Amino acid sequence: MQERGSVQNKICDELISMRVYDEPLRMEPHQEFDKWAAIEVSDFSYVPDGMESFILNKGLYAVFDYKGLNTDNRIFIYIFTEWLPNSGYILDDRPHFEILGEKYRNNDPESEEEIWVPIQPT
Repeated sequence: MQERGSVQNKICDELISMRVYDEPLRMEPHQEFDKWAAIEVSDFSYVPDGMESFILNKGLYAVFDYKGLNTDNRIFIYIFTEWLPNSGYILDDRPHFEILGEKYRNNDPESEEEIWVPIQPT
């Protein structure tokens, strides 16, 4: 976070909190994943020291607007146990992420973010 000002070619100021699973999400509480703090850029012509580039493969995502504490997992329980089974979609094996825009406030019950869940038709 302290180095985000050194990122060039930013498309916007929104931050991305991304999880990349080595294997498809199994809905187990202790499944391992790589956590990325990311910013969308127009190109990788300059990547600051200590940072890496990541190309997110295109695909369909379900997007949920969420307001509340980022430690409250009820939204994820709803997405994976109610919405997804009744949606006509299944999880796709791509990164999951949240977009933390201007209304995001860490540890604030009034915080707002977008939750992006990779899906594909059944």
